[in-house]
Amino acid sequence: MPKRNSKPIRGIASVRKRAKELRQQATPAEKILWEKLRDRRSLGLKFRRQHPLGSYIVDFYCPAVVEIDGEIHRYQGVNDQTRTDQLEDKGCKVIRFWNYEVEHHLDTVLDKIAENCDLPSPKVDRRTCPEDSEGVGDEGNK
Repeated sequence: MPKRNSKPIRGIASVRKRAKELRQQATPAEKILWEKLRDRRSLGLKFRRQHPLGSYIVDFYCPAVVEIDGEIHRYQGVNDQTRTDQLEDKGCKVIRFWNYEVEHHLDTVLDKIAENCDLPSPKVDRRTCPEDSEGVGDEGNK
């Protein structure tokens, strides 16, 4: 289990603006998953989509961070791992799925999300940014 850090996480104004843009430009896989997760429909858990955490924007957030990876992620493995490590250092559990998995195996994806979301939610406050993630962000490439 990831270690808990009492330092809160927040969204910087420019990151919040980019998150809003990403919500309006959702990929087909994100739209499919959001229809199942929104309003506590499938799992009974409250999810947020394109949610700012520090200088990152995560695809879906609950007690776990759910990332949906498109083709661009095949070429940015090191960046994805750094991002995952930093989020886990802040107490978040990160789960990744490929677009194909969401589009063709949605029930399995939902089962894996449910298995990983029975953790207590980390203390996350979008108003206070951790020092170690300044300047490191998600460009929103899918």
